[in-house]
Amino acid sequence: MKGWIYRSALEMADALAAGEVTSLELVNECLERIEKYDDKVNAFITVDAEGARKTAQEVDRLRAEGAQLHALAGVPIAVKDNIVTRGLDTTCASAIMDRWKPPYDATVIAKIKEAKLPIVGKTNLDEFAMGSSTEHSAFGTTHNPWDLTRVPGGSGGGSAAAVASYMVPFALGSDTGGSIRQPASFTGTVGVKPTYGAVSRYGLVALASSLDQIGPAARTVRDAAALQELIEGTDPMDSTSIPNWNSGLEEAITKRLAESGRGLRVGVVEQLSGDGYQAEVLEAFDNTVERLKQAGADVKTVSCPSFDYALSAYQLIMPAEASSNLARFDGMRFGLRVEPEGVENPTAADVMSATREAGFGPEVKRRIILGTHVLSAGYVDAYYGSAQKVRTLIREDLNRAFKDVDVLISPTTPSTAFLIGERISDPMAMYLNDVAAIPANLAGVPAMSVPNGTDGASLPTAVHIIAPAGADGVMYGVGALIEELVEDQVETLPEELTTTQVEG
Repeated sequence: MKGWIYRSALEMADALAAGEVTSLELVNECLERIEKYDDKVNAFITVDAEGARKTAQEVDRLRAEGAQLHALAGVPIAVKDNIVTRGLDTTCASAIMDRWKPPYDATVIAKIKEAKLPIVGKTNLDEFAMGSSTEHSAFGTTHNPWDLTRVPGGSGGGSAAAVASYMVPFALGSDTGGSIRQPASFTGTVGVKPTYGAVSRYGLVALASSLDQIGPAARTVRDAAALQELIEGTDPMDSTSIPNWNSGLEEAITKRLAESGRGLRVGVVEQLSGDGYQAEVLEAFDNTVERLKQAGADVKTVSCPSFDYALSAYQLIMPAEASSNLARFDGMRFGLRVEPEGVENPTAADVMSATREAGFGPEVKRRIILGTHVLSAGYVDAYYGSAQKVRTLIREDLNRAFKDVDVLISPTTPSTAFLIGERISDPMAMYLNDVAAIPANLAGVPAMSVPNGTDGASLPTAVHIIAPAGADGVMYGVGALIEELVEDQVETLPEELTTTQVEG
């Protein structure tokens, strides 16, 4: 029977356990879907058909033999291409990586392989995760499956687009300032940034180490929870990993749905609405708020004044850390190597300069230059130091808010998906898409985007949920409740993309 690819990951898992479908059949459906549509969507940089089928066949054999397997064993998955995979290209969507094949697996990949989920491929992103549209990729722009003339968001647009277009049921992404949640908003999927340290960053190619976090992209909140429960946990290879971590997500979801909104305290962030927000985005959000009230939730307005400065602080901290992290790409140790033309006996500095000029794209260069300036003598205190003070203020605002409410909510993005090329020459307009997402990264708290409607052009809108550090279960519970309350307001992408959609 065909059509399994349109089911949720957990429905696939149940069908596998019941013997209604094989893992190989699921993988083949994914690969057929990719073959049919990815030349238009461009969600994948690398497709590993052979590796996925091999894992699927192993799962099918073990299940036939009566072996005890992980609940998600055999369910296909995709991985953002800045998470290292042993023997499989990891490019970070950059020419400078030169189709690098890592000699080791990231911790999250090791967990996925141990649980025997077939990895279908590596997904497209903005180069080194620097961007909000997945237009800054050495492997071409990813298109939004809802409208191929529009962006899927970024930096993890490939993972979100792959999930939204039924190429895989879920995927891994990374989130430094909204890179999982903003694409989720644009593509009508669920995107989650866990508490900083809940999921190991070992093997994630670093953008900004104090902000980066791996998390799930999925079509349902329960699917996202199942994936996070698989990949989370303490890791001795990551010094920022939280000791004795256990989120209990599924239990929290079940408890919240049983209680509906009773006993739930919700704060609407005053600073994340109004001017600059698309009217239909605000309308969908107001409808979500009203339904939470009807379900019994206590909803109040909460002020977080430091949020007004979060974007500015982020645009100093993130480039500074990126500049430092990307210094390793020097044309010497791995990846691309370019020797300067017309230079006899070039020095290491000459080779490094020529390699970085040829290998880095314009957005990466922009952020490295900014970050280097921010960290330079005479400016570090004025810029980087001041930004860190704002970061402290954001944490204080959140701590104060969470004394009165369980979660904070807002629209995930000020607008629905914009046209490809519309903001490519205006970095600030591009960066403003992440204004609601950034505070969670600066504070290290968990955050989630859940679809809550569509605009007049049938483009998805979404609600953003922030919870206190460590309260991932609370966040997932609220996310599942909202998902249930607004179900009738959320459109789904047609199973078969129309000619108009494909040709854009």
